[in-house]
Amino acid sequence: MTHRERILAACNHQEPDRIPIDIGATKVTSLHRVAYQNLRKHLGLEPREETVWDQVQQIVLPDEDLLQYFDIDTRPLFAGPPDNFKPIELEGDRFRDQWNVVRQKPENGFYYDIVESPLAGEPTLEDLDRFSWPDPDDPGIVRGVGQRAATLHEQTDYAVVFHLSATVLHTSQFLRGFEGWFVDIALRPDFMAALMDRILEIHLRTINNLFREVDGAHVDVVFLSDDLAIEQGPMISPASYRELLKPRHRKLIETVKNHTDAKILYHSCGAVHHFIDDLIEIGVDAINPVQVTAQGMETSYLKESFGDRITFWGGIDTRHVLPQGTVEEVEAEVKRVIGDLAPNGGYVLNFVHNAQPDVKPENICAMIETAREAGTYPISV
Repeated sequence: MTHRERILAACNHQEPDRIPIDIGATKVTSLHRVAYQNLRKHLGLEPREETVWDQVQQIVLPDEDLLQYFDIDTRPLFAGPPDNFKPIELEGDRFRDQWNVVRQKPENGFYYDIVESPLAGEPTLEDLDRFSWPDPDDPGIVRGVGQRAATLHEQTDYAVVFHLSATVLHTSQFLRGFEGWFVDIALRPDFMAALMDRILEIHLRTINNLFREVDGAHVDVVFLSDDLAIEQGPMISPASYRELLKPRHRKLIETVKNHTDAKILYHSCGAVHHFIDDLIEIGVDAINPVQVTAQGMETSYLKESFGDRITFWGGIDTRHVLPQGTVEEVEAEVKRVIGDLAPNGGYVLNFVHNAQPDVKPENICAMIETAREAGTYPISV
């Protein structure tokens, strides 16, 4: 099979020739810059200055030589940076993003944390009118994206994964601050709905603008995200999700589907099994990252409960196994996950979220090598 055929077969619940593997197609299926440099050094690849894809998470766009080394099945497609906004660098290793959220990287830290939310306190609807929103019509966002999509689709056989993200829940949290966000969900749902609608409008205009440049036939998978859960359970009650977020997520997916027949890959960390039926209902085809350490996210349960209706994308633990395990323990875990999730198709192998700085490079290699050996169909592990 070609790389593209392999990914699409998995998403169609068909058995490909082998389990497809993704590294770096999205901002949650890549590597922290430290883990990436460690991996390149371990493989003996030529040293290169990494391309930081996401400043907050400090994750990279993997170089083509590494992707080809591992014969990765996916390639990323993403919007460009706006022409009329650049992150505003502030003293103390802080910066202000286009949503006016200020983040800071602690001394010796690995990531940027939120230190200032622009709509903290008790904002009103009038404050939303006065707020300086990002410009979805900035020409930099769409520049060159259509040509890159055409090149990837026509000149390679990789699965093209269009990273849109378009978070509604997270963006509203970042704007309000987490305490204010939870208060609004419980006590001011009308204000939260208005805030989410403002965010949604920007995302919808951005998506429509992008697909005016990108031929939908050149895209195989579209990536959207919003964390709905934490490790112990839902971050938002299922009732509040269905009232506030589900209709807006449905609108995002409907808008994407107006432009392309691509599969919808949705990211949520945590115990997301509480919401999988809802996500399937609104058109999600695959779920990432399959956080196997979260409550109720046992792979055998997930496959039995949802495996004929949704594809699982991820599943190899980055909390314990990849950073702390031996090569033999990694091999055993990969075989276990493959045995649970891969039969009858419906599985794309990747880390649980990005590989963090403590993930051992030899364990990444063991993960991929074991997937090659044990992931040939029919699955027999």
